[in-house]
Amino acid sequence: GERAYDIYSRLLKDRIIMLSGPIDDNVANSVIAQLLFLDAQDSEKDIYLYINSPGGSVSAGLAIFDTMNFVKADVQTIVLGMAASMGSFLLTAGQKG
Repeated sequence: GERAYDIYSRLLKDRIIMLSGPIDDNVANSVIAQLLFLDAQDSEKDIYLYINSPGGSVSAGLAIFDTMNFVKADVQTIVLGMAASMGSFLLTAGQKG
C-alpha cells in the first residue's frame, strides 16, 4: 500500500536500498534502478544495501553485482536476517564499512 511506499522512499533519501526476499528479475531491476538513481544524485556519498535474502536467480544477482561495480559511489552491504546463496555473493561484493 501507500504506507509501504512511503517508508522505502524515506529510506532511499538516506541512501538505503532494501533487498529482501528471493532475488529475481523484478527485484534486480528495482535495486539496479535505485543504485543508478543514488549514484546520479551524488557519486561521492556511500550507498547502503541492506540484504535479507535466501538467494535466487544467478543472472539477476549478477546484474545487481555488475551495477554495484559500475556505480562510482561505494556500496556498503549489511545483512539483516539471512544472506544465502546469491544474497551471500552480493553481501561479499560490498565495500567495507
